[in-house]
Amino acid sequence: MSDYNFHSSQSNLFSGLQTRHEKARYVIVGVPFDLTSSYRPGARFAPNAIREASLNLETYSFRSEVDLEDLRIHDMGDLHVSNDVKKTLERVEFTVNSLVKADKLPILIGGEHTLTLGAANGTSEQNLAVLDFDAHLDLRDQYQDLTISHATFLRRLNEGLKPKKIVLIGSRAACKEELTYAEREGIALYSSRRIREEGAKETARAISEAISDCTATYLTVDMDVLDPAYAPGVQNPEPDGLTIHTLLDLVSSLTDTRLVCADLVEVTPPYDNGTTSIQAAKTLFEVISACEKASFS
Repeated sequence: MSDYNFHSSQSNLFSGLQTRHEKARYVIVGVPFDLTSSYRPGARFAPNAIREASLNLETYSFRSEVDLEDLRIHDMGDLHVSNDVKKTLERVEFTVNSLVKADKLPILIGGEHTLTLGAANGTSEQNLAVLDFDAHLDLRDQYQDLTISHATFLRRLNEGLKPKKIVLIGSRAACKEELTYAEREGIALYSSRRIREEGAKETARAISEAISDCTATYLTVDMDVLDPAYAPGVQNPEPDGLTIHTLLDLVSSLTDTRLVCADLVEVTPPYDNGTTSIQAAKTLFEVISACEKASFS
């Protein structure tokens, strides 16, 4: 039986590519978790939907001139999440920490944005720049009686891990409490309007300069950073967002060898016909490709 050649493979692997775990550089982890969702739940279905979309995209990046088929990518499946937010974050933190220690680059597919709190803590980096592409600031102290949720995670991260820099990119939805907190804490804000006025190239240059003294970066992409015309299937859609080419230009420009972990969150497949999952898969393709290009530059 062991000598028989079965023409079969595991279904729904991200990009359809699978390197053995011990040889992989990039490790995909799904986090099907949306317990604190406040408007349109369903992000728990995103890891599988984004994997399915990734199987139908070509693997060559014209931005980075890299083909994913040449890279060492391993999809380790989905994390077993809990109905307890803290327990799930502990599992995310442990997983990321284990992968980083093994010299892997974790790529997480959410799931709601709360998972970034656990993942960033798992990097154990003290000189970290968090690059957060998001329509919202997520800096509330509490939201709907919760202190740990998709609307508060970045404040908890700033209080706990204390990254050297936090940069919010594409934001356009906030309350006074969050704006006051961001200004007091020195959190940089590049709104979607500012990016349109200055252009992606100048925005990337300014952000790169602002984080030049950081030795590690964490990239998190909430797909609601895109205008709903490009990404209708998200948990909290907000008008006046980025275009897909602006997002891809920015993530490609800001991804370099300092990247220690990345995640993509807040896709809700039940609310569109697959468009947002396709945009999400493409975004992850470009992040991985840019990181690979940087490692050989």
